[in-house]
Amino acid sequence: MHGVDLHTHSNISDGTLSPEQLVHAAIEKGIHTLALTDHDTMDGLSLAQQSAQGTDLRIISGVEISSQWARPATQKSYGVHIVALNMQNPEPMLILLEQQKHIRAIRAKQICDLLMPLIGQDIYAEVIAKVDGIADRITRTHIAKTLVEKKIVSRAQQAFDKYIKEGKKAYVKFDGLALAETIEVIHASGGYAVLAHPTKYDLSATNIRYLIEIFAQFGGDAVELPPAMEPASSRQMVDRMIAEHGLKVSVGSDFHGDHMPWIRLGNIPRLKEGQVGIWESFK
Repeated sequence: MHGVDLHTHSNISDGTLSPEQLVHAAIEKGIHTLALTDHDTMDGLSLAQQSAQGTDLRIISGVEISSQWARPATQKSYGVHIVALNMQNPEPMLILLEQQKHIRAIRAKQICDLLMPLIGQDIYAEVIAKVDGIADRITRTHIAKTLVEKKIVSRAQQAFDKYIKEGKKAYVKFDGLALAETIEVIHASGGYAVLAHPTKYDLSATNIRYLIEIFAQFGGDAVELPPAMEPASSRQMVDRMIAEHGLKVSVGSDFHGDHMPWIRLGNIPRLKEGQVGIWESFK
């Protein structure tokens, strides 16, 4: 299992390393199987593949998709990230990602517009400059970084807590594809659907279990294991749900680079006895 990292980001979305730099860092770490899973874009994949040519590093096609799900009893919608891996026929996914990019670009401008009366200035020009003028690459992390640089907040997490996370005045929901449809598109693209970081959505334990249950019902393939830094009880709960629904597991660091130094490339949790890695199914 060592040497596999199936959840990483580059500066094509909200990471700090270019795809080429990410590949070089992975090789230095002794990683042999790497998935680049930028948010709602695969624009960095060819750069990573070219950089890995002539090396022992295998690049897996990937993308982290912003999706949503709801409980029938309440109809409240929740955001969820689904990692698509090892797509053999990417055309359906590329069509979806064009839609996702359009939503992302509109959302970024809406967030900046909502921030304007709260902070007394328009930061959109500074935000879009961080992504070389490509609006559909903007994430909330870029907005948070800009708020730090403008000294409106002292650190990025404070930007989320004060302005742009759910429930705050400048929050805008990402109106992505529903969970079932997301999984359908991944499978139509010849890929595997992975539920990313199930314990990081600020959900109750009941809702986490329900999320994994419907993910399995909709045909999801694997669940990403929680990192070792999380409480043992979280890992135990996820392990039980994986076993109950016959799901495979995925491992990924969710590496973003310098602005999240506590997350290290290749630092992934260990599998428990009986768990099967999704990478064993890759062609």
